[in-house]
Amino acid sequence: MALPKVAVVGYPNVGKSTLVNRLTGTREAVVHEQAGVTRDRKEVETEWNGRSFLLVDTGGIDQSESHAMAKAVQRQARFAMAECDVAVLVVDAKAGLRPGDDELARELRAAGKPVVVAANKIDSATVLGDAADFHALGLGEPVPVSAMQGLGSGDLLDRVSETLEGVEPEEEEEGLIRLAVIGRPNVGKSSLVNAFIGEDRVIVSRLAGTTRDSIDTRIELDGRPVILVDTAGLRRKTKVAGTVDFYAQIRSEQAADRADVALLVCDASEGVTSEDLRIGELAMKSGCATVLVLNKWDLSEDLDLEFERAKATRKLRLRPAVVTASATSGRNVVRLVQIALALADNARRRIPTSELNRFLGDLQAVREPPQKGGKRLKFLYMSQFETGPPRFAIQVNDRGLVTRDYAYFLENRLRQRYELEGVPLVIDFKGREKRERP
Repeated sequence: MALPKVAVVGYPNVGKSTLVNRLTGTREAVVHEQAGVTRDRKEVETEWNGRSFLLVDTGGIDQSESHAMAKAVQRQARFAMAECDVAVLVVDAKAGLRPGDDELARELRAAGKPVVVAANKIDSATVLGDAADFHALGLGEPVPVSAMQGLGSGDLLDRVSETLEGVEPEEEEEGLIRLAVIGRPNVGKSSLVNAFIGEDRVIVSRLAGTTRDSIDTRIELDGRPVILVDTAGLRRKTKVAGTVDFYAQIRSEQAADRADVALLVCDASEGVTSEDLRIGELAMKSGCATVLVLNKWDLSEDLDLEFERAKATRKLRLRPAVVTASATSGRNVVRLVQIALALADNARRRIPTSELNRFLGDLQAVREPPQKGGKRLKFLYMSQFETGPPRFAIQVNDRGLVTRDYAYFLENRLRQRYELEGVPLVIDFKGREKRERP
């Protein structure tokens, strides 16, 4: 079900992300000593006193900053404020009341949303009085809290839970699909997400590494409920170790783990690179169905599409479809949606046992099974016992007769017959158990 939203907003570097992690008991929000780490809005589910809701971490709002990135961050925070049921205004009790706090308080009052003031960085009982300064904001009794130490976090959750009384969660749609947009930095992932949604839901910039979190957006695509996940650019961990991008990378990998389908976005002007193929392998190992998207197709003149498709088929066992698109012009975006939804359906489909056994018979007619030492491999029957990703069991007379080459042949023919290109498959060969003599 769709849960109530609580937007966590405030001036930059007041500890919003640390507070979100404290209140949810997770490390979902990226935290770093560097100011301005959070840019997009990040939703994290939590529960308190039997009530579940989404905490929405946002970037800092400093109205004195006018450069493009700051404006984009502020716009995302204001979207969160507009969508939320309750806002938590986080202020820095150590720094005291600042003009930026007062400006944001006026904005929240004008929005007419219920607001809870969290006076953060009250790290000991001796400085509890510092929270009193924030009565001047006119938003009620401030709640003293320490995101670092955990002091007052229960009181803050109590206040939020009380404020949410009367806000009921909406029923979750059936058949919900998680669609993750993954890839290297600066290949156009966020632009593609915005093209799907039809609005600037995530920040887009020519600066590589703009997205630092996995951003979930609940939308409807082709009449079906979808959670669309924009992710930070994936690089080798050795290149980002010790930086804020390292933590963003971990979130991106987790997003692929939770997704039904991954859209692996590549830069068409560069073709499918070895790094793209490495990310494709990562998605495959997570059990995620995958499509390769050659984005910025309208800017590329010399790309040989058939060559790129052949490369992906040769290098990736799951043989994903390779689709061209342009996030900026909208070219092929609708078709890409249709392919992704069909792939999700195929990954969840259960093939009848009778159909699979006909497939085995046709397979052996095309290519005879191998033999070793005068003994030939025989297939007795085949069945499917899991979906998402599909998992099959094949009973054979002797598992030792199964060769790697024939197993790959069987897997590829299975993909072709049941439209499973891009879907990870698990095939278990089971031999007959030898009966022990009495």
